[in-house]
Amino acid sequence: MIYVLEDDSSIREFVVYSLCHMELEAKGFEKPSLFWESIKNQTPSLILLDIMLPEEDGFSVLGKLRNNPELKDVPVIMLTAKNSEYDKVMGLDAGADDYVAKPFGIMELVARIKAILRRTKSNEVKNQSDTKFEVGNLKVYLDKHTVKVDGEQINLTLKEYELLVMLLENRGKVLNRDQLLNKIWGYEFDGESRTVDVHIRTLRVKLKEAGNLIETIRGVGYKIGEEE
Repeated sequence: MIYVLEDDSSIREFVVYSLCHMELEAKGFEKPSLFWESIKNQTPSLILLDIMLPEEDGFSVLGKLRNNPELKDVPVIMLTAKNSEYDKVMGLDAGADDYVAKPFGIMELVARIKAILRRTKSNEVKNQSDTKFEVGNLKVYLDKHTVKVDGEQINLTLKEYELLVMLLENRGKVLNRDQLLNKIWGYEFDGESRTVDVHIRTLRVKLKEAGNLIETIRGVGYKIGEEE
């Protein structure tokens, strides 16, 4: 089930109708209060979240989702004003998995939704293994989807977690932004390098001292440590 929190009825109804027509079950909400009431009974597989909303804005809603242990891993695509770089960066900083600028084409939106859902499903299968990564004071347990630094559990968004795992899987190798985008997001879009950089920055902050393990290779990309 995909939740669409959008106060513009024409956009909301069109998106919900289009997604259902493409066999992606969806439900629309005009106000955050209705959204929160419904999410108590059913956790969505993905959320389309507008920024300008009555009662509380999209950033507030996103913050509550990411601070809720039961909802923090639900993928969120922000619906932003066209060409608003500030809204895009704010959304990514707050933990959004992606953004789509209005007005948007429904086929592009569906492609982005499917890309994220594929990644989420792939990640769930992958995490059934017992693989553990350990570098310095950083430990990542794939079976539990858990990240710890000096024994303290660190809460990451889905995209931050996937970036960290990809860097660890390729330990010692420099991954450029295009590689990270194609693997984590599954497609290309405007402002792509900024998206990767913002996620890397927030990932470093959340990892505290272990954030220094992520090295920036100027003009190329990022890596963690040396090959074992």
